[in-house]
Amino acid sequence: MSRPGHDLLQCPVLVGRDEFLALSARRLATVAKGRGQLLFVAGEAGIGKTRLLGAITRQAQLQNFGVLRAGSFPGDVHSSAGLLLDLAGGLIACRKPPLRALGERLSGRLRALTGQAEDPATGDAHRRRRLLVQDLVDVLLAAYPGDPLLIVLEDLHWADDVSLDVLGHLATRLGTQPLLVTAAYRSDELYPHRPIRDLRSRLLGQRLAEEIRLPRLELQQTATMISTLLGHPAPAQVVQALQERSDGIPLHLEELLATVDEDTLTAQSGASVLAATVPDTLSDAVLGRTAALSQRTREVAAAASVIGRSFDWDLLTAITEVEPNEVAVALRELQQAHLVLPGLIANSFDFRHALIRDALYADTDLPVRRRLHERVARSATERGDRSAVISAHLEQAQQPDLAYRHAIAAGHLAASISAHREALELYRRAVRNQPAGLPILERAGLLAALGDEAAATDDNAAAAQAYRAAHQLIVEAGDVRAAAALVPRLVAVGHLLGDSLEVRVRALQTAMDSLTGVAGADRERARLRSALAAAYMLDRRLDEAIEHGERGRAESLRTGDAETALNLASTLGCVLTFAGRMDEGWRLMEGAIADARHADQEAEAARGYRGLGSSASVLVEYDRAQAWLTDGVRYAQSVELWNHQHYMAAHLAHVQWATGDWEAAHRTAQHALADGRGGITTRITAQYVLGYLALGRGDWDDATALLREASSDGERMAEIQRLSPPLWGLAEVARCRQDHHLAIELCRRGYRASAEVMDAGYLFPYLLTGVRAHLALNDLEAAQSWSTQVGAVLQARAIPGTLPALEHARGLLLLARGDLAGADQALRSAREQWRSRRRFWEGTWAGLDLATVAVRARRRAAAVHLIDESRDLAITVGAGVLVEAAEALTRSFDRGRAGEPWRPLTAREFEVAQLVASGLTNRQIAERLVLAPKTISAHVEHILMKLGAARRTEIAAWSATVSHPGPPASPR
Repeated sequence: MSRPGHDLLQCPVLVGRDEFLALSARRLATVAKGRGQLLFVAGEAGIGKTRLLGAITRQAQLQNFGVLRAGSFPGDVHSSAGLLLDLAGGLIACRKPPLRALGERLSGRLRALTGQAEDPATGDAHRRRRLLVQDLVDVLLAAYPGDPLLIVLEDLHWADDVSLDVLGHLATRLGTQPLLVTAAYRSDELYPHRPIRDLRSRLLGQRLAEEIRLPRLELQQTATMISTLLGHPAPAQVVQALQERSDGIPLHLEELLATVDEDTLTAQSGASVLAATVPDTLSDAVLGRTAALSQRTREVAAAASVIGRSFDWDLLTAITEVEPNEVAVALRELQQAHLVLPGLIANSFDFRHALIRDALYADTDLPVRRRLHERVARSATERGDRSAVISAHLEQAQQPDLAYRHAIAAGHLAASISAHREALELYRRAVRNQPAGLPILERAGLLAALGDEAAATDDNAAAAQAYRAAHQLIVEAGDVRAAAALVPRLVAVGHLLGDSLEVRVRALQTAMDSLTGVAGADRERARLRSALAAAYMLDRRLDEAIEHGERGRAESLRTGDAETALNLASTLGCVLTFAGRMDEGWRLMEGAIADARHADQEAEAARGYRGLGSSASVLVEYDRAQAWLTDGVRYAQSVELWNHQHYMAAHLAHVQWATGDWEAAHRTAQHALADGRGGITTRITAQYVLGYLALGRGDWDDATALLREASSDGERMAEIQRLSPPLWGLAEVARCRQDHHLAIELCRRGYRASAEVMDAGYLFPYLLTGVRAHLALNDLEAAQSWSTQVGAVLQARAIPGTLPALEHARGLLLLARGDLAGADQALRSAREQWRSRRRFWEGTWAGLDLATVAVRARRRAAAVHLIDESRDLAITVGAGVLVEAAEALTRSFDRGRAGEPWRPLTAREFEVAQLVASGLTNRQIAERLVLAPKTISAHVEHILMKLGAARRTEIAAWSATVSHPGPPASPR
């Protein structure tokens, strides 16, 4: 989808300015008490000064301040009282007579200064000006006698002497006035001869004003702004590229976003953003500023732009081939024009903004650019600079043979230190510049290396393309062993792109067959077996995984292939955990991670983290999962193995959903989805987590769309771990929406997939969904049959995290039979087991199931307590479906008790309402009831809604009408 280049984008919220808004709120409060303030707002062009002034204006208007506005314009510095004339003109245009009168009075005083009055004053000009300035200050201070007033002044850097003189005198008299003056100016245009420069220094030094200096946005703030503008997170690499090009300047960021298309903003690489054309508005502004510079200075600026964003004196002097004194003069002129500033390293310089450099570079003629690139490459080579830099300049200088040689050397170095993104770009440069007569195996080796780096950075489509091309070349060269050795890597990225188990196994087996009778191919055979073991493990075909894994491990140990041995240790450890041999499996995977890290086998260490963390996530070992996934994400990021990082982040989101941290789960899953689009496994996991969240909140359309898309991808891959989780989500959506027949059908599909391989990890949620659906259809016999059928698989594997489902299902069946005592005992046991494992969804439902038992047993106090407890927990998490279930249960046992005086509130809500009426804050109520402040806030919102009230005082008024002392005390 294209984004038209002329679209105007403006972020609807101020990002990264909270502390300044808090400061302005404090200053407005002070002014409202009669103590005036002068507040400068400083920052470079595009940083958001006007937006901050707008936010301050809205704050003031909410507090019934009057607001006056004025601004200076280019050229005003050479006029007289331009800023004040603008203020007077705005006042005269006002509808309110007092303001019009003020404007006319102010305008009359100004005409005296400009010589437009009928009777110009005579005598001492300096004395006349001083009297006029004081008179103007008197006029302004008399504007709204006794009422608070905000005066907003923009672009003070263009203001003239007289206007600034008035502002300076006004500052000395603000202390006793209800007046806040906010004045903005560009900090990058405080030239030595600008009048504002001296005024600012004097007022700040005398403590007659304070100053807000707006900084550039940090990376996370840029990411927030992008997410707000787009409506969804952008991939991390795209955010990084936008940060580099915009320098964290909000206006530059918006202009860039308006000129790039949707494909660029969702790509996994930021290369397209870095290559995007400078927006016309910004380019015109830069070139307009350089037009006033001397010809020599423009030439030096062009040469500097060819070097890059940063450049040093010696290199710039070498490539311009002019006298050092001329370069010095040009640099001084560039600094005075605020295009260049000194760098952090001695004798170095930086362009003030990346887009300044980009605009100057684009404006330099192509032949000139090429000559300069050649000079930079030659000089950099003589100085011994990095090959990566040299290769880039050689490519632009149209010297492909040299560019290839330097890119290959730099690519190997970058890959060896895990700088995978840099290595990928270098190998791509090498491919673009490879000599025509390059030997076939060298070409294949380059493509395979490119594939490795693309896979590491989660660009799996590019990796697959490179691997396929490399494999074809190797086959043409007749190197059977090398061709077979490449197949596991090709299969691995094919899996991430959605290739089915059948396709992957066939490719691996074909490669294995090609080695029949080939001497010295033991290492290749071991690696193929390792890949087969991993393929079967991913589909939870545990017996086949163990068979190939053990044979491959024996071969790798015999040949001394430590990398493959570590790979297989992780695979077999994962297999053992899903087979129910938990302790043995965890030890094997933890040992593999430790050994891999010790041996600097980064890919194997990351894969170990991935296997351990995701397995624990599925098997309801959430403490273990959270620890290893968090550490694994950090580790994968540190070694730039992005697919592993993204996949582990998606599973971390699953853990956060499962344990009731839904805000974090939503944030983590969204970022994993944005960052990990290069891998289908990450996408499926992030989508079903987001689907679960939408399900829990009752957003049925979103839940269904997300889960169906994930399920469709999972079906195409034909792997249980991709298919089963979203399928269960769809079954639970159907159950919650009372479509019990569909829920049962989906549960049966999930059972068939798991029963085929005796899986318990993905099967256990279906047990309760199916039992509830059958019971809702009043088919107790079918519910019991389903429980027996599914329970047999869970008991056979005996994975601890799945076993609470058995007790929970038994409690539901006992409740259906009317055995309240047995149901109470079973459900209490299930609830405690779920809680001990931090499983929020089933654990909270178990609490409501217990409340149902209490209702039927006519144990009202216990029922109220259980419902309140479950509702409070659901409110804290944001689980609207559970909140509604609690409300429905309350209504079911409250029929016939409409005379209770706290209706329409629940017992808990009336308890909160009484505390609100007594004047307690939300935090104080939370402390009194031992609940989270967030929970109390949600309760207050519900109370306001039910009572049709708008504020807390109305809750207090309603509570005063209730004569009953309150609901029966809930047991604590």
